[in-house]
Amino acid sequence: MKRVDIIKWVATVIQLVGYGLTGLNIVPWNVFAFMVGIVLWFLVGVMWKDRAIMVVHVGAFIAIVGGYINS
Repeated sequence: MKRVDIIKWVATVIQLVGYGLTGLNIVPWNVFAFMVGIVLWFLVGVMWKDRAIMVVHVGAFIAIVGGYINS
């Protein structure tokens, strides 16, 4: 398995953990999980040279950090 595939699957699992933590209302751990998953998915976008993946995850990171700071 390629390094990018490992990062992609780790990021996916972490994002799913973030969703689960959100469903269980476990705050702020859900936010931290999302931030890690977002950063890892951004890294995947860089490795694939896929600007769409990078842009959507920069937007997601800004939104999650903004929401965390605002709460």
